[in-house]
Amino acid sequence: MTKTNDSIASLLGMALFAVSTPALADVKAGVDAWGRGDFQTAINEWRGPADKGDADAQFNLGQAYKLGRGVPQDLALAEKWYKKAADQGHLQASDNYGLVLFQANRRAEALPYLQASSQRGEPRAQYVLGTGHFNGDFVEKDWVKAYALMTRASAQQLPQATANLAQMDRYIPVEDRRRAVELAGKMEQDEKRVRTAQIGGLRTTQSTGEVQTAQLPPSRPAAPAPTPAPTPGPITPGVTYAPTPTPTPAPAAPAATAAPVRAAASGDWRVQLGAFSDEDKAKNLWTSLESRVSALAGMQPYLVKAGGITRLQAGPFATQAQAESMCSSVKASGNDCITKRR
Repeated sequence: MTKTNDSIASLLGMALFAVSTPALADVKAGVDAWGRGDFQTAINEWRGPADKGDADAQFNLGQAYKLGRGVPQDLALAEKWYKKAADQGHLQASDNYGLVLFQANRRAEALPYLQASSQRGEPRAQYVLGTGHFNGDFVEKDWVKAYALMTRASAQQLPQATANLAQMDRYIPVEDRRRAVELAGKMEQDEKRVRTAQIGGLRTTQSTGEVQTAQLPPSRPAAPAPTPAPTPGPITPGVTYAPTPTPTPAPAAPAATAAPVRAAASGDWRVQLGAFSDEDKAKNLWTSLESRVSALAGMQPYLVKAGGITRLQAGPFATQAQAESMCSSVKASGNDCITKRR
């Protein structure tokens, strides 16, 4: 039985960063440079705004130090910048800060962040908490809640969560699993309300009204965890295991291995999902479509201002064909969709 901190650490790569005032030009220039692979320029663009208190720039630096791109990899500095941004209400920074604390075995400090992230539907936090509730090692043992949280993480395409549900099936009684599925449905509805309350789930720029985010690529592709050898007894996240059933099995948690991290998307094409005179209606449409159209999961929403109209767009896509394919999925849900080139 071996510790695999890298499995928890790689969960940190699954995060977005936004561009907002007061230093929009510098921060966006850094995002653009990062997208070109010019990491040093990105760091140079973000450093000044981060020092002056720009939460997005602070989060971006945290990601850079976590991944070791443009700067030496340094988890202590990643933690520092995540916390600065999290203290200003940056949700993605709060998500990653909780995971960094957990990775450092500062679980009591991590728990409030993990719980807040889980409540707004963050699958990585749900995965870690689900494992914890199954073992009862840093939160109370609650197999119904554990199964519900792992169900939510699995529904959001965290592959290892799906595998872990199958392992949980060997220990959790059928009636408890039924109750857990009902609880997962309630959790999903609660997550939508929380996201809507937190700026509609979107971070907009004050100067342009457009949501500008990008996804940091991982340092290396994340490989699926190998199937571990049988080992009895409960474990914690980050430990590979496969329990050996007995007539009275000891609780054993799913292996907390990380999901593959997707590289950053890029391209000049977007899909337009609607145009509204009321910006809140655009945000509400995104929340609705994101839950109904699985193909939109992980896509970046954009609020594009044009006079008194707010256009809701998503992307980016490298080709028009990719954008049209997305539109087909959106139209199948009953919502109109057109492709646009920036």
